[in-house]
This record gives sequence, structure tokens and C-alpha cells, in this order.
Amino acid sequence: MKTIIGVRFAEVGKVYYFDPGGLELQSGDHVIVETARGVEYGEVALGPKNVEKFNKQLKKVIRKADEKDSKTLEKNKQKEKDAFVTGEDKILKRNLPMKLIDVEYTFDGGKIIFYFTAEGRVDFRELVKDLAAVFKTRIELRQIGVRDEAKKIGGLGPCGRPACCAAFMGDFQPVSIKMAKEQNLSLSPTKISGLCGRLMCCLNYEHEYYHDMRKKLPRNGVKVKTPDGEAEVADTNALTQKVKVRAELPDGSYEMRTYLLSEIKIPGKKAVAAAEEVAIEIDDEIKSILDE
Repeated sequence: MKTIIGVRFAEVGKVYYFDPGGLELQSGDHVIVETARGVEYGEVALGPKNVEKFNKQLKKVIRKADEKDSKTLEKNKQKEKDAFVTGEDKILKRNLPMKLIDVEYTFDGGKIIFYFTAEGRVDFRELVKDLAAVFKTRIELRQIGVRDEAKKIGGLGPCGRPACCAAFMGDFQPVSIKMAKEQNLSLSPTKISGLCGRLMCCLNYEHEYYHDMRKKLPRNGVKVKTPDGEAEVADTNALTQKVKVRAELPDGSYEMRTYLLSEIKIPGKKAVAAAEEVAIEIDDEIKSILDE
């Protein structure tokens, strides 16, 4: 049995695991730990947990952070703002095709990391020398992608809410155009792209639900049995779990009717007990809105 804690170094960042080393820590506490980048100040995002199988060797927490450490952190934040201005100035003087996004000081001041974006590879060796001459410490320039840029800068998404990556996502999850297709969304890039210009991360949130419902819902054109007789499927709605059919009337005309998935029988499939079998439940408030 091994006791571990999860530590986050950014407000919305990935959680890394450490050995509490006998210290009494809980979620929300601040700690000083040693990382691959150097000594860092972090927040306990996951309180002590006992894990049976955890073979990875973990570094121990150096100590619980105190008021002095908090003041050091604030000083570093101010230094980062000054370093950002200096970095932009040096990039401009070197006329390099790169855009500075963020600057981070390690807690002990042993390294300064400059994050930037660029369309291709950039030879920044001379820039590193310029920055090292100014700050007299180790300099690291790290090129990041457009998704990481959006996460660091933040902003409002197409929905009008803060970008998910900057608000609560600790790490990015794979997103594909197939997810948009399964959710019957417009495939126009302007409709399904986020601030970064890539597919919106939120396409992944309901993917499992739509994927499951696609197996349960009949395809358009399939003949199904309804409480009023046989009819042809015209459309389906995964969220409301309703099926719209084209029913033939005695006079030869057709009428569009809508049934719950649980009310119809699909050839070759077992009768579906709709809502109970769905892994992700729909909020009652959303149901009422969709039914209007």
C-alpha cells in the first residue's frame, strides 16, 4: 500500500503525483516539490490516497508551503511580466518569425521558460544568448501548438462561455470529425471549430452517448413497427430518443408521425427500453426544452 497525492502547478493544469513523505496534507494545501524543471510551488489537487498497485517511483514533497513561499511566488509573477516585455523586445530586434505567448519562472528562479508559437521551426539560438545575458540564469524556449496557446491565453468560446481548456480541462482529449458526424452537427469549420481553429473539445463530451444511441436508433428508410402499424423511418433524434416516421394512410397519402424509441420495434433488433439503457442520463430541464 502506497500513499500518494496529486499536485497541480497551474490553475488549470495537469495533475502530477508525489509521495507526501509523512506530511499531513489535504486538498487545497500548497506544497514545495522537486520536479524535472526544478523546485516548484504547487497546490494539492488530490488529497492523500492509498493505492495498492503503484510501481512508479515518486519524488517526496519537500515541505508544506508557508507565507514566505507565497510572497516568493508573487514576486516571480511580477518578474514574469517584466520578462515577457523583454522577450518580445528581443524577438523584435532579431526579427524572428515567432509569437511570444507566456513566460514562466521556476519557483527557485533557476530557469525561465518562454513559450512561443511559430508556423515552422525557428533558429532561436542567438535569442537564447540574448535572454541569458539579461537574466543571468538558464533559459528555455518552448514551442507550443495552437491548442496550448488557447489554453494559456483563454477567451470566450462559440457558446459564449470561457474556453473549456482554460476553465477546467487539465489535459486535452482526442477529438475527430467523426464525432461531429455522429452528433449530426454541421461540418462547416466555422461551426465546429474553437478559438484555436481546431475541432472543439466539447465534441468529446457527448460522444459516448451518441455512439451508444446510434446502435439503438433505426436508420433512415428502415421499416419499423409502430403502435399504429408499419412505417418508414424519416428521421431520428438521439437527445429526445424520438423517431419520426412516414406512415401511409388508407387513401394512399402519407403522414409524418413521431414516436418514442421505446414504442417502436426495429426488425432484427430487440425491443429497446430507451431511457433506462442509456449510459448518460439527460437532464430533466434539457428534456423539457427539447420537447417544446
